[in-house]
Amino acid sequence: MADADPHKRHRAARSMPLPECVALVLQGGGALGSYQAGVIEALAEADVAIDWVAGISIGAINAAIFAGNPPERRIERLRAFWDTVTAGLPSFPIYDDPRIREFVHEWSAASVMTQGVPGFFRPRMVPPMFAPPGSCGALSFYDSAPLADTLDALIDWELANDGPVRLSIGAVEVESGNFHYFDSRQCRIDARHVMASGALPPGLPPVEIDGKWYWDGGLVSNTPLTHVLDHQEAPTLVFQVDLFSATADRPRTLMDVMSREKEIRYSSRTRQVSRERLRLRQEREAIRRVLAKLPPDLADDPDVLALKGQAAELPVSLVHLIHRANAWEGGSRDFEFSERTMRDHWAAGREAIAETMAQSQVLAQNIADGRTAAFDLTRRAQPRR
Repeated sequence: MADADPHKRHRAARSMPLPECVALVLQGGGALGSYQAGVIEALAEADVAIDWVAGISIGAINAAIFAGNPPERRIERLRAFWDTVTAGLPSFPIYDDPRIREFVHEWSAASVMTQGVPGFFRPRMVPPMFAPPGSCGALSFYDSAPLADTLDALIDWELANDGPVRLSIGAVEVESGNFHYFDSRQCRIDARHVMASGALPPGLPPVEIDGKWYWDGGLVSNTPLTHVLDHQEAPTLVFQVDLFSATADRPRTLMDVMSREKEIRYSSRTRQVSRERLRLRQEREAIRRVLAKLPPDLADDPDVLALKGQAAELPVSLVHLIHRANAWEGGSRDFEFSERTMRDHWAAGREAIAETMAQSQVLAQNIADGRTAAFDLTRRAQPRR
């Protein structure tokens, strides 16, 4: 049985009060998505109940598994997914040395390129250059059909669509290039929508939905934060799980260059969105302060009323949870589906929540004050207002 109406339950985590809405925003990043699973597990252990989960690419998969299962089965189903997709590579003891770990890491990624990922995608028998033009076989190197069976086995789609947790999934329409969100408040979501969100070309084929083709939402934006903020209906606490860090050390090798290029490509849009939205909220806050100083005889002026409406907003506490790569993780980290690395990332996600909750009084105060601010508490950063 699913949770009761989330707005009627006791709004409190183990160590802090919660606002009316708690949202989980999951970025794309392929194999790095097990970090998100660790975050989800640790949030559950901290009694942080999620009302809304939005995802892109691998984040859409984790989001759908979360929304499509009752609380007592979510972690079990997430583990089933990640155990499945990492089962294709052997796991053996290795000497704890960064250079050896990097070699095994790249070997594992190369194996994925040649044999695919169980329950996710497989190489095409016929190379795309020999397939009929216009067919899915001509548009990608891999067949993502196995993912449909995996998702259907792990997700209760009725619960995902009609349950207490709102589900939002981002994808890009191929012909128009427009970004689109499939939202359980607005449409019926199934495996196609999740697969569309993760259909990164030219590796994976586009997914057809109602006569239109869709690709990975990360082509336009790797974070669904804008959708959550644009449709906010109550004071909200947002946990944004970023799988690529905007900052890192200067590259020293060609593998470092490949790694850093991918980090910048996928994190820059996320950082831009977050900063732009916070800046707009600062401007609206300034407008509200000025409006509050106007004399009473202007309160009903049409222009003042219109400006009040444009400046009105609800507070947001935005918590960044950022995966920061290990020294041995190169540019292929997003398709290195080994069990060893998956468990490392899962543990790192749990640790990020532990560090964040250890400073929960900072979040609690911001929620109580009804202010908008962004936090990265895993680096002991000050909130950005």
